[in-house]
Formats: sequence, structure tokens, C-alpha cells
Amino acid sequence: MRLMRATAAISAVALLLPLLLTEIPAVAADETIGSVKKAIGSVTIVRDGQRTPAPPGFKLHSGDTLETGPDGQLGIILRDDSLFSLGPSSRFVIEQFLFVPAEGKLGLTARILRGTMAYVSGIIGRLAPESASFVTPVATIGVRGTHFAAKVSE
Repeated sequence: MRLMRATAAISAVALLLPLLLTEIPAVAADETIGSVKKAIGSVTIVRDGQRTPAPPGFKLHSGDTLETGPDGQLGIILRDDSLFSLGPSSRFVIEQFLFVPAEGKLGLTARILRGTMAYVSGIIGRLAPESASFVTPVATIGVRGTHFAAKVSE
């Protein structure tokens, strides 16, 4: 019985190993980099000049501007497992997202224009913290830990 279980486990690993070693493609501007996990109140995404409501499950692209109204809250997760939370009256742009770990290509640049934001680092922030930065109107925040929060006033 143990031999059958061990054989089944080895077979499963042999079948799945090529999938695990497959290279993750680079992210183009129109590819999904993450998604909305939680949206409360007025939450919109501006993409290519078009404003769209952003319900849970909405796919995010590099270059998207995320906005919350006075009653809005937004939670997102990116492909590298980075977590973001935006409070009311916030405006946040995902300027660049690069996630090709097989090639060591990792990068995240975001701009906080107004409001509040909390961040918990994903793979990019853990493996290449120097490749993650957050730009505010008065400073650039570099990631040197696993999380932070920021408030930007107009």
C-alpha cells in the first residue's frame, strides 16, 4: 500500500514538474497583472481614457488608474501576490509591473496621487525590494520591508 502511494506521488511530481518549470511570459501592457478582490462604494478604473466600474474580479493592466470615491474602498492583488488597499477619495496608478521570475525580471512602480494606501509586498518586494518603488507628489518610497501605509493629501 505504501509502495503504491509513493509510486503515485512520484508519478504526480513527474507530470507536474514540467508545468512548474515553464517560464512565465513577460507582461505586456494589455495583459492581466492582477485583479480587484474587494470593492466597496464608488470604485473605478481608468484605462485608455475610459472610466469603468471595478467590481470584484475585474482584471487589472499595467497603466491602470484606480480611483475611489468619498465612500469607496478597494482591495487588489497582483500576480506576484502583492496586496494593496485604497481608502476613500484615493487615486493610484500602476505604472509598471514586470514579473518574469525565471529570468530574474522583477519590477513594480506605482504612483500615489491622493488618498490612503496600504501595501503588503509580494514576490517582487521580497526577492528584489530595490525593484519596487512608490512615487508620491513629494517623495519616492522604496520597499525595504514587507509592508507600509501612506497618506497623500492634495
